[in-house]
Amino acid sequence: MQFVEIPGTEKIYPADLVLLAMGFLGPERKGLLDDLGVEYDRMGNVKAGEDKRTSVAKVFTAGDMTRGQSLIVWAIAEGRHAAYSIDEFLMGYSDLPRPLEFGNHARPFASA
Repeated sequence: MQFVEIPGTEKIYPADLVLLAMGFLGPERKGLLDDLGVEYDRMGNVKAGEDKRTSVAKVFTAGDMTRGQSLIVWAIAEGRHAAYSIDEFLMGYSDLPRPLEFGNHARPFASA
Protein backbone atom coordinates (compact mmCIF):
# COMPACT_ATOMS: atom_id res chain seq x y z
CA MET A 1 0.00 0.00 0.00
CA GLN A 2 1.35 3.40 -0.93
CA PHE A 3 -0.09 6.91 -0.73
CA VAL A 4 -0.16 8.76 -4.04
CA GLU A 5 -0.56 12.52 -4.15
CA ILE A 6 -3.32 13.77 -6.44
CA PRO A 7 -2.53 17.36 -7.49
CA GLY A 8 -5.32 19.87 -6.94
CA THR A 9 -7.08 17.90 -4.20
CA GLU A 10 -5.34 19.56 -1.24
CA LYS A 11 -7.60 21.00 1.45
CA ILE A 12 -6.91 22.73 4.76
CA TYR A 13 -9.18 22.05 7.72
CA PRO A 14 -8.78 24.23 10.83
CA ALA A 15 -8.24 22.00 13.88
CA ASP A 16 -6.90 22.11 17.42
CA LEU A 17 -6.18 18.39 17.47
CA VAL A 18 -5.82 15.78 14.73
CA LEU A 19 -5.85 12.04 15.45
CA LEU A 20 -4.78 9.65 12.72
CA ALA A 21 -6.48 6.26 12.73
CA MET A 22 -4.36 4.37 10.23
CA GLY A 23 -5.16 0.77 11.11
CA PHE A 24 -2.83 -2.06 12.03
CA LEU A 25 -1.32 -4.28 9.39
CA GLY A 26 0.87 -6.34 11.70
CA PRO A 27 4.27 -5.93 13.32
CA GLU A 28 6.89 -4.09 11.29
CA ARG A 29 9.21 -6.94 10.38
CA LYS A 30 11.95 -5.06 8.56
CA GLY A 31 14.62 -3.97 10.95
CA LEU A 32 14.63 -5.09 14.56
CA LEU A 33 12.29 -8.10 14.38
CA ASP A 34 13.93 -9.68 11.35
CA ASP A 35 17.39 -8.70 12.56
CA LEU A 36 16.71 -10.49 15.84
CA GLY A 37 15.27 -13.49 14.01
CA VAL A 38 12.05 -13.79 16.03
CA GLU A 39 9.52 -16.38 14.89
CA TYR A 40 6.07 -15.41 13.65
CA ASP A 41 2.79 -17.28 14.07
CA ARG A 42 0.52 -18.32 11.19
CA MET A 43 -1.16 -14.88 11.27
CA GLY A 44 2.16 -13.04 10.93
CA ASN A 45 2.31 -11.82 14.53
CA VAL A 46 5.30 -12.30 16.83
CA LYS A 47 5.09 -15.78 18.35
CA ALA A 48 5.22 -15.85 22.15
CA GLY A 49 5.04 -18.48 24.85
CA GLU A 50 3.11 -18.51 28.10
CA ASP A 51 5.61 -16.11 29.70
CA LYS A 52 5.51 -13.68 26.74
CA ARG A 53 9.00 -14.71 25.59
CA THR A 54 9.69 -14.81 21.89
CA SER A 55 11.82 -17.44 20.16
CA VAL A 56 14.84 -15.25 20.92
CA ALA A 57 16.43 -15.44 24.36
CA LYS A 58 15.78 -12.37 26.55
CA VAL A 59 13.23 -10.89 24.09
CA PHE A 60 9.63 -10.49 25.28
CA THR A 61 6.53 -9.25 23.47
CA ALA A 62 2.91 -8.27 24.17
CA GLY A 63 -0.14 -6.48 22.81
CA ASP A 64 -0.74 -6.05 19.10
CA MET A 65 2.66 -7.58 18.31
CA THR A 66 1.38 -10.98 19.52
CA ARG A 67 -2.40 -10.64 19.51
CA GLY A 68 -2.84 -8.68 16.32
CA GLN A 69 -5.13 -5.69 16.04
CA SER A 70 -7.20 -5.53 19.20
CA LEU A 71 -8.54 -3.32 21.97
CA ILE A 72 -6.25 -1.11 24.06
CA VAL A 73 -7.40 -2.91 27.22
CA TRP A 74 -5.91 -6.14 25.86
CA ALA A 75 -2.63 -4.37 25.13
CA ILE A 76 -2.53 -2.98 28.68
CA ALA A 77 -3.30 -6.36 30.22
CA GLU A 78 -0.72 -8.12 28.06
CA GLY A 79 1.85 -5.42 28.87
CA ARG A 80 1.30 -6.09 32.57
CA HIS A 81 1.65 -9.82 31.93
CA ALA A 82 4.92 -9.23 30.06
CA ALA A 83 6.18 -6.96 32.88
CA TYR A 84 5.49 -9.78 35.36
CA SER A 85 7.38 -12.27 33.21
CA ILE A 86 10.32 -9.91 32.68
CA ASP A 87 10.50 -9.14 36.41
CA GLU A 88 10.43 -12.87 37.17
CA PHE A 89 13.15 -13.51 34.56
CA LEU A 90 15.41 -10.80 35.97
CA MET A 91 14.74 -11.28 39.69
CA GLY A 92 13.81 -14.97 39.88
CA TYR A 93 10.35 -14.06 41.25
CA SER A 94 7.80 -11.27 40.89
CA ASP A 95 5.41 -9.47 43.19
CA LEU A 96 3.73 -7.76 40.22
CA PRO A 97 0.16 -8.69 39.36
CA ARG A 98 -0.23 -11.11 36.46
CA PRO A 99 -3.70 -10.47 35.01
CA LEU A 100 -3.67 -12.92 32.09
CA GLU A 101 -3.38 -16.65 32.05
CA PHE A 102 -1.95 -18.17 28.88
CA GLY A 103 -4.69 -18.99 26.39
CA ASN A 104 -7.29 -17.00 28.33
CA HIS A 105 -8.42 -14.67 25.56
CA ALA A 106 -12.10 -14.39 26.53
CA ARG A 107 -11.80 -13.46 30.21
CA PRO A 108 -8.54 -11.53 30.82
CA PHE A 109 -8.91 -11.07 34.58
CA ALA A 110 -10.37 -14.46 35.49
CA SER A 111 -8.38 -16.38 38.06
CA ALA A 112 -7.17 -19.89 37.34
